[in-house]
Amino acid sequence: MRSLLYIVAVILIIGWLVGVFAYSATGLIHALLVIAIIAFLLGIINRGSAAI
Repeated sequence: MRSLLYIVAVILIIGWLVGVFAYSATGLIHALLVIAIIAFLLGIINRGSAAI
């Protein structure tokens, strides 16, 4: 499950970068970035709690 979150985060970050440089769709770009950050943080939190 942890690797799936990282894959989703990477895909969303790549989508965000493409959107910033290619399309300039401001609202969608920021939504993608926020979702990617949340997925990344969930992966870090889940990894930290699994070590306990």
